[in-house]
Amino acid sequence: MDERFPGMPDSISTMPERYPRFFTLADHTIFVVEEIGRMAKMVGGALRALPAVHRSRRLVIEQMVRLGVESMPLVVLISVFTGAVAAWQAAYQFQGWVPIRYLGSVIGKNVVVELGPVLTSLVVAGRIAAAMAAELGTMRVTEQIDALEAMGIPPARYLVMPRLVAAVVMLPVMVIFADALAISGGFLVSNVLLDVNAHTFVVGLRRIFQVRDVVAGLEKAAVFGMFMAINGCHFGMAAKGGAEGVGRATTLAVVTSCVCVLVGDYFLTTFLFPITGV
Repeated sequence: MDERFPGMPDSISTMPERYPRFFTLADHTIFVVEEIGRMAKMVGGALRALPAVHRSRRLVIEQMVRLGVESMPLVVLISVFTGAVAAWQAAYQFQGWVPIRYLGSVIGKNVVVELGPVLTSLVVAGRIAAAMAAELGTMRVTEQIDALEAMGIPPARYLVMPRLVAAVVMLPVMVIFADALAISGGFLVSNVLLDVNAHTFVVGLRRIFQVRDVVAGLEKAAVFGMFMAINGCHFGMAAKGGAEGVGRATTLAVVTSCVCVLVGDYFLTTFLFPITGV
C-alpha cells in the first residue's frame, strides 16, 4: 500500500469498489498517471527485446496460434452475420432513395473501413485480453513471475514481447478474413433475399473500392491488437489478491481494451480518412 495516500491500493486491479473519503480526485489522478508509467515501462522493455525476437520465435509462433488461429471460429461466425446485417440494413435504408445497384458499394466500404476492423477487434478483445490477463495474473499470484525475475529472465522479454508481436501481426490477418467473410455474407443476403444478382453486386462493390481503405483498416487492426496485448499483459502482471485479484484484472483488461478500441478508432479514422473541402 502506498504510504503517501492512505487507503490507496498498490495496483488498479486491487482498487476497492468504494474509495475512502480522503482518497481525493487529485490522488486518483496521480495514481492513474503512475499506472500509465508502469505500463509504458513494460512496453519499453518489450520493445527493447524486439531486435532479438528471432530467439523467441517459438514463443511468438505459439502465441500466434493461440491468439489468432484459435480465434478464427469466432471471427467466422461474427463476420458472416455482420455482413448479412449490413446488407439488410442498407437495403432497408435505400428504399425509395438510393438505387439498389449501390448496395455492394455500401457493404464493401463499410466492412473494409469500419465494421471489419472494429467489430472484429471488439469481439476478439474479449478473448485475447481476458486470456492474457488471466494467464499472467495467475503467474503473478503464484509467484512464477517473481521466479523468472529471480533467475534473471526479464518478464517483458519472455512474457510480454511474444504476446505483443503475436497480437499486432495476427489481428490484421484475422481482419482480412473477416472482411472477406462479411462481404460474402452481405452478398448471400443480397442475392438470396433481396434479388440483387451477382453482376450488379460485384459492379457496385468495385465501383468505389480503394486499396487505401483496406490498408487503413489493417493499420487500425494492428493498433487495436497492440492495445489488447498491452492491457492484457499490464493488468495480468499487476494482479494481486489471489483468485479474486485475477478476476478483477481480467475484467479490467477486457473493459479497457474495448474502450481503447472505440476511442482509438475515432482518432485513427480522423487521421487516416481526412475530409477535404469542408
